[in-house]
Amino acid sequence: MKKLTLTHRGRDNWDRPVYESEGRLYVDVDPRRGRAPEICTKNGNDFYGEPDTPIAYMQLYKDAQIEFIPCRDTW
Repeated sequence: MKKLTLTHRGRDNWDRPVYESEGRLYVDVDPRRGRAPEICTKNGNDFYGEPDTPIAYMQLYKDAQIEFIPCRDTW
């Protein structure tokens, strides 16, 4: 099974947690505790960019196991 390791980099201007993996930025668009993460790429790979493609639609990460470093940032 493919593994996506996301390292926490902070929160964007909408208070959404932003993560990085292999130079690519990702955002959890529904970081509520008790819900499954909804991870999307960041448009233009910009920290403050809008959410772009959900990883669920990306063939590379469709069934990937997600690891959050140091942990998932939730509300």
